[in-house]
Amino acid sequence: MSRGLDNNNPGNIRRSKVNYKGELHPSNDAAFKQFTSIEWGYRAMFILLDVYQRKYGLNTLRGMISRYAPPVENATDAYVHAVSDMTGIYPDEIIDTRDESTMVPMVAAMSRVENGVAASLADVRRGWALTGFDV
Repeated sequence: MSRGLDNNNPGNIRRSKVNYKGELHPSNDAAFKQFTSIEWGYRAMFILLDVYQRKYGLNTLRGMISRYAPPVENATDAYVHAVSDMTGIYPDEIIDTRDESTMVPMVAAMSRVENGVAASLADVRRGWALTGFDV
């Protein structure tokens, strides 16, 4: 199993001062956050991508992934194109992070890039439900 899935952190979100609901404190991983369940890990991905859009104005796949997986430590362009190919979302297409029909496939595809295995869409949808965005 991948490190991200072992940590219930399918997005491999790094440790930081930001606290997410469902996060384990302290994390036993020196570099990455850990969550109590995979759904909380998916929720954190949705929240983080929403922050990218609302706070930083990043509203495309390319913009979000360039911040999420910067070129200094990732093959960012390959990441963008892999997610684009899996979802049909063009790299420079405007994305609404509060739209479930866009975000569930996008986060599932990001999880696949991060972990090397397909995400359970049921788990991703449960993570979406935890955001409260559909209220």
